[in-house]
Amino acid sequence: MNSIKRKFLTCFLFSLTLLSFEQSIARQQDTASKSIDPFWNNAIVYFMMTDRFSNGDTSNDQSFGRKPDGGVLRNFMGGDLKGVTQKIEEGYFDALGVEVIWMTPVNEQIHGYWQDEWGRSYPFHGYWIKDWTAVDPNFGTENDLRNMIQTAHEHGIRVLADVIINHTGPKTNVDGPWPSDWIRTQPTCQWHSYQENVKCALATSITDIRTESDTPVELPKFLIEKWRKEGRLEQETNELDAFFERTNLARSPKNYVVKWLTDWVRDYGIDGFRVDTAKHVEAEIWQVLKEEASTAFKQWQSKNPDAFEEDKDFFMIGEVMHFGVDGFKNTPKGTRLYDYGDNKVDFFNFGFDSLINMGFATHANGSMEDIFSTYSKELNQGPLKGVGILNYIVSHDDPEPYDKEHQHSYKAALKLMLAPGAAQIYYGDEIARNLIVKGATGDATWRSFMNWKDLKNKETQDLLTHWKKLGQFRKEHLSVGAGVHKMHNEKPYIFSRTLASDQRNNSESKSESKSQQDRVLVGLGLNKGKKTLSAYGIFRNGEILQDYYSNTIVTVKKGKVSLNSEYKIVLLGLASQ
Repeated sequence: MNSIKRKFLTCFLFSLTLLSFEQSIARQQDTASKSIDPFWNNAIVYFMMTDRFSNGDTSNDQSFGRKPDGGVLRNFMGGDLKGVTQKIEEGYFDALGVEVIWMTPVNEQIHGYWQDEWGRSYPFHGYWIKDWTAVDPNFGTENDLRNMIQTAHEHGIRVLADVIINHTGPKTNVDGPWPSDWIRTQPTCQWHSYQENVKCALATSITDIRTESDTPVELPKFLIEKWRKEGRLEQETNELDAFFERTNLARSPKNYVVKWLTDWVRDYGIDGFRVDTAKHVEAEIWQVLKEEASTAFKQWQSKNPDAFEEDKDFFMIGEVMHFGVDGFKNTPKGTRLYDYGDNKVDFFNFGFDSLINMGFATHANGSMEDIFSTYSKELNQGPLKGVGILNYIVSHDDPEPYDKEHQHSYKAALKLMLAPGAAQIYYGDEIARNLIVKGATGDATWRSFMNWKDLKNKETQDLLTHWKKLGQFRKEHLSVGAGVHKMHNEKPYIFSRTLASDQRNNSESKSESKSQQDRVLVGLGLNKGKKTLSAYGIFRNGEILQDYYSNTIVTVKKGKVSLNSEYKIVLLGLASQ
């Protein structure tokens, strides 16, 4: 190669590198300039395993010939979409103040079982997908899904779909393998580097999609045959042709799945995605998913303009294992980065509005003030300013839940529901569902059926009432999760949260834009009976307040609030007009 050609090639490669760098910076700056809607940092998200919540249709309990012969808590148990719809209609979620429902995936699962040292395991959990374009009949039908989402919307509740691009379901006794150009089964993931997290199978029961590849692949033969038998092969292939022509994306495995996932948004109005195993996929695909889902959501909104009083942008939250607030595990202190060991990734720059805070269950062992002040600083002044987190005390696969024996159920509710950031109620938190099941192995013990029968007990009813009061307080006051925290007194513990009026959300209101200004004052560990609190300048003389715990209306006089209640808790906010 002569010197002129060499210089030309060097300049050309440098220009490409500079362009790529500038595009990356532009995307990051664009992302950083957008602040999360306060709604999503205050929302109460109710997370349920679809199969374990409520059985609304017993006729679909054992579809595809599935049998109850698995290990303890590793069979289908009957929960379905009709059961969720019934609970929405009963007002169960309304009473808890729930604003968002997140269910485990309802896509069609492998038909058989996986056999390992724990015995037989059926895909009740929803994470062993066989066909992204269908609803698994154990969970119901597409019409059941449509009805559930529509019913939720009628109650002012938004719906998050749990989505997966990282893996498929495994080969089983009745399910054939995915093609080798779609998936890998080796090596098993390690945790020391980026490549050991993304180019690997999470477990022997999970086949890893080759998400790093942009090489076009054909549809799996088993899907073609399945769709042909169901009479929809032509429709599905025509839609795929139109999708790839419109987007100019490669016909690679990850992009097929993007198409299939966003169809549910376009057709049924799913309001957001909870992304499973996000750290095990190259981050760039999440930006593609977000953009395509946002396009689909706007198309649905245009056809359903009256679904909500206020439209919101499509929302996406990620599960990044060991991501957390304040330097938790793989999150370097003072950053919002995820550290793989040899590479650091800011997932918020790739389509995510929020991430699940894996650290809360550990932090909950500390004092409320330590949690609240730290989280408030991180979200309002620190590295998480402008983005979101979702806190939880128990989840479906976290091996270290807080208070798993329910020794501190009331305190756990206070810590979760009063913490800055959004709050995830894992089904049964509110009625102390049993988390220690004899014979259950691994994460199965967190996945027992909802303990509805315990509601006949007064102590369970009382605990549920406690959660309801906290839920209604948070729902009515954005400042609880999205405001700035300030402690006013250590013992009894009194603090305020304030949300400034200029912290507007990104919604498009159908009426005049609502002010986001909000103020609350909370007292814990107070005396029972008559009590007087300073208003600490949070509320002005003459303002009428509601104590959401005792349902008492009071007026601020001489900078103080006096009330008489049988509780040690006071939750004060401006009374609704």
